[in-house]
Amino acid sequence: MLNLCRYLWLEAGYQAEVSYQIAGNVLTLDHSHVPDALRGKGYASIMMEAVLKGIEQEGYTIIPTCSYVAHYMNRHKEWQHLLSPNQ
Repeated sequence: MLNLCRYLWLEAGYQAEVSYQIAGNVLTLDHSHVPDALRGKGYASIMMEAVLKGIEQEGYTIIPTCSYVAHYMNRHKEWQHLLSPNQ
């Protein structure tokens, strides 16, 4: 299993990140982070939209073990099709 990160560049040189492990065509999203200086500005949602679009385009499914990712998936039913049946 590989440990990897996806990054999204934000304002003023900051970046958000989602780390994950990959096994076959399943990504286990285990951590997400938006810099403290940018919290409360909606960047976590922007990060998730960008990451999930990329995952969808690449044909992966996900297991959200990060609490924020799980929360986001529960609130945004349009991404439910990406959830791995192996959860």
